[in-house]
Amino acid sequence: MIPQQVFTISRTVADARRFFDSGGTRPLPARVGRLRALRALITENQPAFEAALWDDLRKGAGEAQLTEINVTLAEIDHTLRHLRRWARPGRGSLPPALWPARARVVSEPLGVVLVIAPWNYPVQLLLNPLVGALAAGNAAVLKPSELAPATSALFTRLVPRYFPDGAVRVVQGGIPETTDLLRRRFDHIVFTGSGTVGRIVMKAAAEHLTPVTLELGGKSPVWFDDDARLHRAARRLAWAKFTNAGQTCVAPDYVMTTPDRIPALVDALHRAITDMWGVDPRSSGDYGRIVNERQFDRLTALLNGTEPAVGGEYDRDDRYMAPTVVTLPALDPPAVGPAASHPLLREEIFGPVLPILPVGSPEEAAAVINNWDKPLALYVFTSSARTRRLFEQRTSSGAVVHDAGLIHVAAAGLPFGGVGASGIGAYHGVHSWRAFSHLKPVVHKPLTMDTLRLAQPPFTARRLRLVRRLL
Repeated sequence: MIPQQVFTISRTVADARRFFDSGGTRPLPARVGRLRALRALITENQPAFEAALWDDLRKGAGEAQLTEINVTLAEIDHTLRHLRRWARPGRGSLPPALWPARARVVSEPLGVVLVIAPWNYPVQLLLNPLVGALAAGNAAVLKPSELAPATSALFTRLVPRYFPDGAVRVVQGGIPETTDLLRRRFDHIVFTGSGTVGRIVMKAAAEHLTPVTLELGGKSPVWFDDDARLHRAARRLAWAKFTNAGQTCVAPDYVMTTPDRIPALVDALHRAITDMWGVDPRSSGDYGRIVNERQFDRLTALLNGTEPAVGGEYDRDDRYMAPTVVTLPALDPPAVGPAASHPLLREEIFGPVLPILPVGSPEEAAAVINNWDKPLALYVFTSSARTRRLFEQRTSSGAVVHDAGLIHVAAAGLPFGGVGASGIGAYHGVHSWRAFSHLKPVVHKPLTMDTLRLAQPPFTARRLRLVRRLL
């Protein structure tokens, strides 16, 4: 007997495929209508989303609006403003050897897109890829994270109501259900999560030669040497790190600075944390919690044997971990990745712990970055144009942000993605539309004035010389 859940997944994917094949997702008015339906799903149920995010991550209403709801609405609005222009066929150029002829480039949807979302931003990272998939005219199957159960259940209830035609479908469940989904044929897969699972997704996609967009992570570094604007930089750094209790794929993972700057930076970070979340962040309605006990235990193990310079308090029953800053000793050589001598530098922290690593210079910091996987983001706090150029030109990362953190993710006009081990592909705005579209050349060469005879046998030296000039 086939398990009911397997049968349900099989039918869900097959029904999505049938609906796409019917042509119902393709017309531009239908795409616009679905984007508006997605917008209504969010705006008409905002209190429910805020409550679900509180249940899953203790995410306060302000942070939920800023990092989940408003970002997604901005993505929808940006797409609605520009979609007609993006979808308009473009002119294609042809070499003189093919004249007379004309060409255009038309976009067509890929088919059925699978979106596998993580638990840390369970609304934004499920719906932002969906915006691009719908804009390009695809059907979609959504797999929300089982580690954010309240948000997952809310999507399961709302999606059929706002997409009654079945253009968007939801599959709930954990690893078995995700594994079963990955056995099915999709036309594009979007996955956000760890590199370990990303490799599993890519391997499964290869069975069907399915293209993927993988948004992974890694250790996003920070360089700091802006003494004149220390407190402003520290506040922006603390906000970027401790938003969502540090559970952000593009959160600053570690800071590099010269040894003499560390005491002042620690004091400035402490002051910034107190300004934003109070003397006791546990009582702040704006400070989140660790998603589950397994992640909590992993994070506390990283702190074993350390003496935090700021914070360090935690409560397992409440899954609370204070914003924590740890100063590391000078390491020779300083390094990150599996071979690093300190546990905080071996893997992505993904929690509210910020280590500060002393290095001798920006050049040494660039060498540390280049000696391991390319990060998803790099943050540079400096007043030196030369130092900014150094990190832009001598390192590789998904993005470089000067004097701030996180903000590039909220820019619908910029591609969001990694490079190397931090990800494959990018989306947001027009980059989403391109990722989920096939740009198809359409060429028409009239049968009259049959210049193609030049390219047909029998070949002569004179004819080949003429063709070479025309090409």
